[in-house]
Parts: sequence; C-alpha cells; structure tokens
Amino acid sequence: MTEQKTHELNPEKWVQLHSDFLFQYAVARVSNHDMAKDLVQETFFSGLKGLEGFRGQASERTWLISILKRKIIDYYRKINSDKGKREINMSFFEEGENQGGWIEALAPKSWDNFADKDIENTELGKVLNDCIQRLPEKYKIVFLLKTESQYESEDICNELGISASNLWVIIHRARVQLRKCIETNWFNK
Repeated sequence: MTEQKTHELNPEKWVQLHSDFLFQYAVARVSNHDMAKDLVQETFFSGLKGLEGFRGQASERTWLISILKRKIIDYYRKINSDKGKREINMSFFEEGENQGGWIEALAPKSWDNFADKDIENTELGKVLNDCIQRLPEKYKIVFLLKTESQYESEDICNELGISASNLWVIIHRARVQLRKCIETNWFNK
C-alpha cells in the first residue's frame, strides 16, 4: 500500500500564511519576542532544508508546527544546560558608550530593592507559569491562544479542528486545573 500525498508545500507563501501563527505559538512558549522570531526563522530554514522529508500526510502548517516544537525543545535544552547558560548573552546597556552584554551565567544580579508586593507578584507569576506548563498539551495550547494571544474562538476552533462547545469545555477544565495548582502551590505553601 503506497502513501498518497494529500497536502503540498508552498514555501514561497510560508511567511504570508504561517508566520503570525507560528510567532504567537512560539512566544506563548518562550515568553520572549526576539527568541520567538528567531525560532520561527529557524523553523522556515529547517523546513526548506527538509522539503524532501515532507510526506504530505499533514497540512503544511501542522508540519511547520512540528518543526517549531522541536526548535522550542532544543532552545530549552540549550538554556537549561550549563554550556547553554554560559553562551546566552544578556543585554546590560541598550545604547550609549557602555552598550554591550553579559554572558548570562556571569551577569551581575539586580540591585533593585523590590517592594513586598512586587516580590509576591513575581513569585505568583512563576507559580502560574509553572501551573500552565503542567497542563495537558491541548489544554495549554487552547488556554494560551485564547487568554494570552487573544485569538478569536472561531479561529482557534478552525485551527485545532474542535467545536465551539469543546473549546469552552477545554478552557473550563484548564481553569479548574490552574486554580487547583495555584491553590496547592501558592496559597497552601
């Protein structure tokens, strides 16, 4: 039995058709606009290099998302390794005669004296982000697209192939899980 190619690639239109979606997908996962842009560019580049490997069983966007997912995983592997931490540069001064950067592992710690409220908000933000990362993949994607990226419900349903009622069930379940996680990891510390 031979595989039939049901989808075709059109690299000339990738930027026009997919860059916004891929960027939103990436920025929701890495929380850094510049890194998200880089990851999308790497995705397109890898897609061009791997055109021969496209079997046509998935849509063009699905194929590009799978490449982007691997790029995101590689990004996190790099920043979580000791070598990766040494290689990541942090901007110290944006402009002027002192313009330059620090290697993240060697960068000085902030000298700011934060108010208690700022510290609490930062800690709560970390707990919330950790809880979002613990959601099942589909819940996380739907929740982030709807709440953080503010996609329209109809667009999310069309992109993920789900019904409107399924969308709201997923969002409700994600919120319930987030509430439980935050209560456990923040309020009951």
